[in-house]
Amino acid sequence: MWISEIFQGAPVEERGNLETRVYKELNKLSIPFERVDNDVVNTMEECVEIDKVLGAEIRKTIILCNRKKTSFYLLVLPASKSLDTKEFGRMIGVSGLSFAPADKLAEILYAHPGSATVMGIINDQDDFVQVFIDKEVADEEYFACNPGVNTSHIKFKTVDLIEKYLPKNFHKPTIISL
Repeated sequence: MWISEIFQGAPVEERGNLETRVYKELNKLSIPFERVDNDVVNTMEECVEIDKVLGAEIRKTIILCNRKKTSFYLLVLPASKSLDTKEFGRMIGVSGLSFAPADKLAEILYAHPGSATVMGIINDQDDFVQVFIDKEVADEEYFACNPGVNTSHIKFKTVDLIEKYLPKNFHKPTIISL
């Protein structure tokens, strides 16, 4: 798999809508970040080589919804941690959780299966999606994810995600232990 060298900050050229907006938001909030470009990755297993280059694990983002598809939940986990939707549902008081359908991902977060990212919360200005971050992720110094496409990945301080990026985009994450 091809992975670029590490770049400091955003690319010079404009990229896709979400990716470009994420870079602009990080800059606006004075959140320094490193970035790599890479071949398309579709699984967390494919991200292992990117983890090595960036020096931080790419985090798994899962978007779930209730049975009626009226409430949505974004969950960030370590790459290797599996999710028991029933257990998570019990923790947050919601039964019948399932993975959000692709059309809802696109509508709410401008994301597609395989490239969902917590950074997409920038598109949820009405706080429609509740954000949950696993404690293992929250406790790490660095956070890594894609910026809206699975051909680039970024790394920055986890505290900047929790205390700057999410709150400035109208979201207060709930830290949970799964």
